[in-house]
Amino acid sequence: MEENYLDINRETWNEKTDIHIDSEFYDQKSFLEGKNSLNSIELDLLGSLKDKKVLHLQCHFGQDTLSLSRLGAKATGVDLSDKAIARAREMAEKLSIETQFINCDIYSLPDHLDEEFDIVFTSYGTIGWLPDLDRWAKVIHKFLKPGGKFLLVDFHPVVWMFDDDFDKIGYNYFKDEPIIETVNGTYADKNAPVALKTINWNHSISEILNSLIQNKLEIGSFDEYDYSPYNCFNKTEEFEPKKYRIQHIGNKIPMVYAVVATKKQ
Repeated sequence: MEENYLDINRETWNEKTDIHIDSEFYDQKSFLEGKNSLNSIELDLLGSLKDKKVLHLQCHFGQDTLSLSRLGAKATGVDLSDKAIARAREMAEKLSIETQFINCDIYSLPDHLDEEFDIVFTSYGTIGWLPDLDRWAKVIHKFLKPGGKFLLVDFHPVVWMFDDDFDKIGYNYFKDEPIIETVNGTYADKNAPVALKTINWNHSISEILNSLIQNKLEIGSFDEYDYSPYNCFNKTEEFEPKKYRIQHIGNKIPMVYAVVATKKQ
């Protein structure tokens, strides 16, 4: 089953694409009218993007990649889903934004792209779809300029330990066997009439950081946040605008983390 994870997950993300574009969660109408889809966490860490070359890994249908371009970056987005990339290209053309989109899995990106970037960026629910973080970090290292910055913002591994309702521990914190499930609906539309098969992996903080360190990426900062900027989990409460926690847990667990690393000269 693990050998087929790319085909299975590609099909799932192809199914999700139109559901997500039509969802209130992604608010496509506001985005097309000029709203930036990036959150304060990543915007603060990215800094000025004017004239920066930015590679966005696992970009879904491209809202964040196009937002990077709107902020002055020369952005390239990459995603496994051919349908998502097709929709991203349609949006770029509709908005007259010069953003490049590449359809491939992350591990095969060196076969499709030969450039170096000032920044490599990935965010929110990405690395769990990858079985091997050493290979992932090697791709990041390859595409960064010497002295270039890598930014990862993602949901904290502690979150992925819980069952869907955050009532009990349901999964291993450390990487184990692949997690193979059929999920009803999606995080963006829990009532969507779909049942989608997924294959993913949990990765501990130590595994994430060591994969970067061992591939000559120097950790500059590591931050944890006691909220999610997205209302994508069950039993949440919005305690401040665009800040969500699990209602019965509150601020007792980290919800999101961010890593900034630099490619050594």
